[in-house]
Amino acid sequence: MTPRHVFVCGDPALDFAATLRARRSSEMEVLTTPDHLESWYLESGLVDSVTPCARTDLVQALAVREAVYRLVTDLRHGRPYDAPSLAVVNDAARRPAAQPQLVPPGRLTTATPQEALSTVARRAVELLGGTESRLLKECDNPECTRVYVDRSRGARRQWCGMESCGNRFKAAAYRSRKRKTPALAAR
Repeated sequence: MTPRHVFVCGDPALDFAATLRARRSSEMEVLTTPDHLESWYLESGLVDSVTPCARTDLVQALAVREAVYRLVTDLRHGRPYDAPSLAVVNDAARRPAAQPQLVPPGRLTTATPQEALSTVARRAVELLGGTESRLLKECDNPECTRVYVDRSRGARRQWCGMESCGNRFKAAAYRSRKRKTPALAAR
């Protein structure tokens, strides 16, 4: 199966928040069906299998996603947490989470959609309440609204991911320099 989702933010909670892309311009919803939500849970690596998601699971997941994004944004801008968003994330985090089991081939984590969502919410709580919260940055691509954990040396990372935003901007900068070079040589 070809992966449908992108995981470049350094934490599953941030990758989950990034499933609504280009929030400032032409929003692009990634989780349009319960099947897309199921595939996100599986591709994230948080669970190995998930029971089928229903439309109500998708609606609940989108509410948690938006609450996570709002809390991340509040933290990044030094604002107090939005109380309704805090309640949504904490409520989801309090529910039973997916539990890994040891089986002969290794670890196996099966989950219901609610358990998988609780696992995502718990990751958000751990990230926002932990030491890595100070490493959160938003991608420098003006069209991208992904927030990522900048664990780079010197905290100089600019892009959510090189394969997505970084390569495009580096290529554009290269083309711009190449266009200017002949003009300088003609002087």
